[in-house]
Amino acid sequence: MKTFKGLDGIPTGFGPSAVTIGKFDGVHRGHRAVIDRIRSIAEEGELQAVVVTFDRNPLALLAPEKCPDSLVSVRQKLELLATTGVDATLLLPFDRALASVPATEFVERVLVDGLQAKAVLVGSDFRYGARGAGDVGLLIELGAKFGFTVEVVDDVRPEGERRVSSTWIRELLAEGDVAQATRLLGHTPTVSGIVVHGAARGRELGFPTANLTPESEGLIPADGVYAGWLTDAGTRYPAAISVGDNPTFQGVAKKQVEAYVLDRELDLYDHVVDVEFVERIRGMVAFTNIPDLIATIRDDVDRIRVILSA
Repeated sequence: MKTFKGLDGIPTGFGPSAVTIGKFDGVHRGHRAVIDRIRSIAEEGELQAVVVTFDRNPLALLAPEKCPDSLVSVRQKLELLATTGVDATLLLPFDRALASVPATEFVERVLVDGLQAKAVLVGSDFRYGARGAGDVGLLIELGAKFGFTVEVVDDVRPEGERRVSSTWIRELLAEGDVAQATRLLGHTPTVSGIVVHGAARGRELGFPTANLTPESEGLIPADGVYAGWLTDAGTRYPAAISVGDNPTFQGVAKKQVEAYVLDRELDLYDHVVDVEFVERIRGMVAFTNIPDLIATIRDDVDRIRVILSA
C-alpha cells in the first residue's frame, strides 16, 4: 500500500481511482466491508482503490471537549489499512485550513484533481467541507458534474445487532469485553509502547513484567487481568497482562499496562512492543497480604495458559 501524506504527496498523474472517505478509527469490520466494496469497484473498473482519511479525529480540532479517545494511533491505523489490500491511503492533515475548505472545493481538490476519482463510496451520514455543509445529495450532484459515480454503503449489523461502530467498540473496551471487541474489530485490541523500568514488584513476586510507557498507542481496556500476547521484534509470546493501578501497592500510576511473558524471562527494556488483549479473566483486586496475591497470580497464569493454548 502506498501512503500519500497530504495532497502534495499524491504523485502526478495518479489514478483514475475508486475512493472511500472516513475516519476509519480501529479499521473495524464495518470499515472493512466498505473497503472490500471499493476494492471490488476498483477491480471492475481497472481503477486504483484508495482510502482517504485524516491524521486526527476532526472533533479534536473543532470540538475537543466532544472528541472521544481514538481506538488506534495514526501509525496503527495505517498499518491496519495496509492489510486490507487497498492500493493507496491518502492521509490528510485535519487543520484549520482543511476545516475551512467549502464542500464543493473539497471535492474538486481531493477527489477530482488529486485522485481522479471515477467512483466514490460513502456512508449515508457522510458530511464534508466547512461546517459539514456537504452531504450525499450534493456529492451525487458533483459526481454528475465531474464524472464520478456515488454509491452509499449500508451499515454492517452482525446477526441483526446494532451497527458496528467505533463508539460500540469503545464501550466494550471500557467494560473490559475485549473478546466481543475483537469480534467487531476483526483483529485483537492492541496497545503499542516502549518498555520502561517500573518498581520491579513483579520480579520480587516471581513474575517479572514488561511495563509500557503511559504514552502508549491504542486504547487501553478496563482495569483487570487479561490473557493476551506480547510481540517483540516480530516474535509473539503468550502473556498475562495487568491493566490498572495495582491497588495492593501505593503510588502506582493509573492505567498502567504490565505484561508477564509466560515461562520466559526476556530483556525488553527500551524495546517497542505490541500487547494484544484476548480475554479478560478478572477485575482488579486489593489484597491484604502478599501470599494471597502470589497465589492468585499463579492461578491467573494457569488459566491464561489454557485460554491461549485453546
